[in-house]
Amino acid sequence: MSSPPELPADACTQDLTAAVNGLLAEARACRQRRMLVICGAREASLVMAAKLLEASDLSAVHWFSDRAPRGAAASQGQAAFGLLGSELDALVFDAWSGFDPDAFGALSGTLRGGGLLLLLSPELDQWQDYPDPLNARITVAPCTPDQVSGNFLSRLARVLEADPGVLLIVNNRVRRLPAPEPAVEPAAQETVAAPYRTCDQQRAVEAVLHVVNGHRRRPVVLSSDRGRGKSAAFGIAAAQLIAAGRDNILLTGPRRASVDAVIEHARALVPERIDALRFVAPDELVRNPQPADLLLVDEAAAIPAPLLETLLKRYARIAFATTVHGYEGTGRGFALRFSRLLDQHSNSWQTITLETPVRWAAHDPLERLVFRMLALDACAAPDAVLADADPDAARIERLDRENLAHDEQTLSELFGLLVQAHYRTRPMDLRHLLDGPNLSVYVLRLNDHVAATALVADEGGFDEATAQAVRAGRSRPHGHLLPEALAAHLGLVQAPQLRCARIMRIAVHPAVQRRGLGQRLVEHITTQARQAQQDYIGSSFGATPELLDFWHAAGWSPVRLSVQRGASSGTHSVIMLKALGEAGEALAGQAGERFIAQFPHQLSDSLRELDATLVSRLLQYAQAPVAAPDSADWRDIESVAREQRQPEGAIGALWRLACHALSDARGELLQSDELELLVMRVLQKHSWQACARRLDVPGHAQALTMLRAAVLKLLR
Repeated sequence: MSSPPELPADACTQDLTAAVNGLLAEARACRQRRMLVICGAREASLVMAAKLLEASDLSAVHWFSDRAPRGAAASQGQAAFGLLGSELDALVFDAWSGFDPDAFGALSGTLRGGGLLLLLSPELDQWQDYPDPLNARITVAPCTPDQVSGNFLSRLARVLEADPGVLLIVNNRVRRLPAPEPAVEPAAQETVAAPYRTCDQQRAVEAVLHVVNGHRRRPVVLSSDRGRGKSAAFGIAAAQLIAAGRDNILLTGPRRASVDAVIEHARALVPERIDALRFVAPDELVRNPQPADLLLVDEAAAIPAPLLETLLKRYARIAFATTVHGYEGTGRGFALRFSRLLDQHSNSWQTITLETPVRWAAHDPLERLVFRMLALDACAAPDAVLADADPDAARIERLDRENLAHDEQTLSELFGLLVQAHYRTRPMDLRHLLDGPNLSVYVLRLNDHVAATALVADEGGFDEATAQAVRAGRSRPHGHLLPEALAAHLGLVQAPQLRCARIMRIAVHPAVQRRGLGQRLVEHITTQARQAQQDYIGSSFGATPELLDFWHAAGWSPVRLSVQRGASSGTHSVIMLKALGEAGEALAGQAGERFIAQFPHQLSDSLRELDATLVSRLLQYAQAPVAAPDSADWRDIESVAREQRQPEGAIGALWRLACHALSDARGELLQSDELELLVMRVLQKHSWQACARRLDVPGHAQALTMLRAAVLKLLR
């Protein structure tokens, strides 16, 4: 529609109020939500927002701002996530305070039908030049916040400018009235009995109840976008089970606050017996299993896959809920990856998709707009356009990120691929991708579509004084993970002084995996890093056998394993390196030696629960050699294998045998249970009883026989 003429100043307040009330009337008539963007001088925008809200009859109003009116309900930063589960009539999101994409996505979902989102920002064509306070979170040393580009904000402004449903006010004048939403045939009103809000929700509750009352190991997965009543369904199901006498229901989720809505819906129905529903953090459930009639896993896409797999194996009656387009984890990639685990560990399972919104009506324009703003609708290229592509025709390029912000197809395919491959991709990652000052974005294209992508960070290059401070723990330069870890944990003071490339993320489209494309992309990035005279290339990731194999195939070696599992991955983080020059060779050599000097001893201490396959891979792929047993050791080892001596009488020789044999790839001679026993008993010092339980053998005697057989194979 054509823009109306700007209103004269003396008519501003009256006409703005009329425009906003008209927008609200339309929103209420169809139980949808609307957006109002107020641009211009900050002070005037804050005053205008307050006046417009005063003139409306909106009751539940919240400000996300550091300049909220006195007495107004307000929050900043992470406090915004405490509002999840609540319902608002109006939200004022003050982008002058910093545009946090995660907070914006989370808070927008709290608005109910008939509600209004007021976004306060600089003028749209100037927003990209605004020194956003959030730049401090994006910048990395030695860059300063004013060096952060405005590509994300520039794209955001274009999306808002292009959306015809936005009421745009600039400098207290209506710049553009929203176009009327296209008429949509109203859906027939669903008739459901309390406490349900939709038929979808009722089906979901019935499915959860069947998990408890039906056959064992038949889990259910509830999947939907936000605002469809998944959490309420969990709460209602829990309440009905408690009312029926089930008094031990466990609830877990990525954060305690993220499951509050489940508990409150249950409390509303069984207030006097709510203690029967207990929250336990997922890592605590893994460490200390607890019996339960049912385990409810909310926001499962934001929980590390290894933890989910353990819970799935441990609990015979379990239900999961996941958000398709989430602000702290996406259900799209989750469904793809988790379905394999469900097939492996359950007899049968089902997915219930909740499509009908609860808080607002279908075809909500604000939901559609927020998806576009935050790329929540980003989608990897369709399988069909890649499946038959010739890998030899692949082309790799480093993207100009200003151009990327204007190329919606490439951005959608790239970000959609990252979302699909990495379970905890958030809207904030999009901002880092477009604006991170030390970041490079690579894509591998097939048939003009994104078939693989990688994000690479430039790190290191500090002076000696800074390097010494990093090693001593007095300095932690933001955004320099590898140099800091190598200096602080391995004592390698030269690491922060050298320059390196860190591959932060890499993803290959499922339709073209196992065709060597990931290796080609890594090889290209390695060549680029070498040409840029960087000293080494590396990565830090959650250790799995498959990922260790991938990076080892590229010529990389492990140099450090974290002693604790990462909160974000649920796995131990491993650092792998490849040298690119003489200085890098010296660094990688020292790092490898320090790793192999520490790692075998950590296995009987902080790494006693590390998976045997990981132990074998890490010893095999380490760059530094492991000393072989001496002649006396071999005699002791043979005496154990020939049943002439108990293992405890030759434990030193067996320890040296295990370390050397696994580093020499002879672990492949062993069956999986023999390898696990060798690692558990000899390297990790578990008791015979613990080994027998893990291997599911009757007792000490059978485990001892198995160990002797394993030692005999390694002798040969």
